[in-house]
Amino acid sequence: MYTIVLRFTERRADAARWMEGHKAWLRQGFDDGVFLLAGSLHPQAGGAVLAHGEDRDALAGRVAADPFVAQGVVQAEILEITPSRTDARLAFLAGSAHA
Repeated sequence: MYTIVLRFTERRADAARWMEGHKAWLRQGFDDGVFLLAGSLHPQAGGAVLAHGEDRDALAGRVAADPFVAQGVVQAEILEITPSRTDARLAFLAGSAHA
């Protein structure tokens, strides 16, 4: 499981120009079953995505394809999480160290 942290750079003002492409990128991640959650970092610091079911190399390629990343609007950091304890509602994440 991964958390993708997308922090705005000094090119934040360009976000509006690439927003539709970024939204399409998010939609594709959800449609592919890789993204579980997406939301904003507050206060207006960027965003974060919870991802599952894809290896790190494939996920890195997916992240690089985000127009916000490709255009330097955000800087991406991929954090790998190995769940060792979950709420019952998230049991599907347990034991998935690399997916």
